[in-house]
Amino acid sequence: MKILGISAFYHDAAACLLVDGKIVAAAQEERFSRRKHDQRFPAAAVAWCLAHAGIRANELDHVVFYEKPFPKFERLIETWLAFAPRGFSSFAASLPVWIKDKLFQKQRLVEALQVCCGSDIDWQQRLLFSEHHLSHAASAFFPSPFAAAAVLTMDGVGEWATTSIMHGHDNQLDPCREIRFPHSLGLLYSAFTTHAGFKANSGEYKLMGLAPHGKPVYAALIREQLIDVKDDGSYRLNLDYFDYCTGLTMTNTKFDALFGGPPRRADAALTQREMDMAASIQTVTEEVVLRLAREALRVTGQRNLCLAGGVALNAVANGTLLREKIAENLWIQPAAGDAGGALGAALAVHHLLLNQPRKLHGTQDAMHGSLLGPAFTQAEIEQQLQAQNAMYCCHSDEELLQLTAQALAAGQIVGWMQDRMEFGPRSLGARSILADPRSPAMQQLLNERIKFRESFRPFAPSVLQEECKAWFDLDTDSPYMLLVAPVPGSALPAVTHVDGSARIQTVRADTNPRFHALLSRFKALTGCAVLVNTSFNVRGEPPVCSPTDAFRCFMGTGLDMLVIGNCLLEKSQQQVQPLSDHRYQHAPD
Repeated sequence: MKILGISAFYHDAAACLLVDGKIVAAAQEERFSRRKHDQRFPAAAVAWCLAHAGIRANELDHVVFYEKPFPKFERLIETWLAFAPRGFSSFAASLPVWIKDKLFQKQRLVEALQVCCGSDIDWQQRLLFSEHHLSHAASAFFPSPFAAAAVLTMDGVGEWATTSIMHGHDNQLDPCREIRFPHSLGLLYSAFTTHAGFKANSGEYKLMGLAPHGKPVYAALIREQLIDVKDDGSYRLNLDYFDYCTGLTMTNTKFDALFGGPPRRADAALTQREMDMAASIQTVTEEVVLRLAREALRVTGQRNLCLAGGVALNAVANGTLLREKIAENLWIQPAAGDAGGALGAALAVHHLLLNQPRKLHGTQDAMHGSLLGPAFTQAEIEQQLQAQNAMYCCHSDEELLQLTAQALAAGQIVGWMQDRMEFGPRSLGARSILADPRSPAMQQLLNERIKFRESFRPFAPSVLQEECKAWFDLDTDSPYMLLVAPVPGSALPAVTHVDGSARIQTVRADTNPRFHALLSRFKALTGCAVLVNTSFNVRGEPPVCSPTDAFRCFMGTGLDMLVIGNCLLEKSQQQVQPLSDHRYQHAPD
């Protein structure tokens, strides 16, 4: 049984392929198109998934889209009617788009599949639709290592649901609780994101990183004026302060007055107000997530908890869940946002529609370390580097690891591209920029010279899984960099945020052997089992996919060394000129 899952047309379009229930391939369209958060039909991702599996499009049994367009259109109409005549301009602006592109999405998908995969196939018969939150829940539970669990999904909005609780058991997902639009924890967080001058659906992680620089002085005000939260985690927003139902912005002038001024311009300096607002909404978000999680466990009678949806990417809130020990075990889908909806939709068809059983693998999940994207052979790597006139040397595995570890220990910054690309927003040691975490100057150096981004942004550590407790106050695996935990002492200044915490990735030898080997070699040289690990990209660009992408980023930034496969490149030996492309200097988000 071959099932293709697709997410598209909002943000982070992606494709995923299941073969007999096994996750064979998954990738986001942005990695191929080089357009960050690309929302278009994932034609390149689909083509790659099929090619990787060695199957023809006519061998697909089902293609499933991650949500249903008609209920979303129903929400648009009902929302306008509820607020009419206010918001008519927004309604009038969005209606033509819906009529043309979104309402008849099935036909649009069929046409895209015909172009991408062949017009001689009856895609109408093979095309199915999941529900948005069901797709999220399926992506959270079915790949998890649990036979049964409470499943909590939180995001901006799907068709109607914004928060849902389901009971996962065996190959089933039973709905238990639901909060519906316009009341949304994800949209509340996005409102503060846009007010701080960042973009919704992409800048939320910046707000999370900004929060430790402030104090939650507005938390009481948020609780009193913006959100009414009950003990069971259910909540309602005071819509008088928000404009997303009827307008073209997230907040309104009443929101501005509540917090003492209009939104920050994207090019304006950050002030203490934005920092304090970030700290305040982060505090309230953690409180709501904690109550929702307790209710999810209570209503399902489970001790295992699974998370998905965009809010599940809030690693600080996840760390709070862990420290509160309300669940015996916690598992978070690494592609928790809309990209993961493609995976969840395919899994929902396999287990729920076709009633296929789950196969558990002990304590291991089914995500294969989330290394589900393209890989390149050594011959392909060298061919692409030669096409770029790159100067490189090939080394044995042992030589490569030793030379890379020595460079890192000497303070060099290394672009590291190995094996299959990550699925999801985090670089996990396959498409990563690596550095020495012991350097006090490294955090500022990486932000200014490599990433070209805001100076307050923190960097994450990757640590040998077996050494984690020696470096961090974390007593569980964190393979997908989705948990924040305290950093005792001051031995790792480059990855320790201003509040003494870090967003940690634990690296296992069985899921990422080469990255584990590099960390082990770095430890042998320095005594430190940790490396700075940030995504291999610059501001405004998605992480690199191909050797060509990696070389371009290498030449357009202050990276000292590039390691791809068994090829090692040093900046000082390159004869081609460094790129002066604006994208590698002041690229917008």
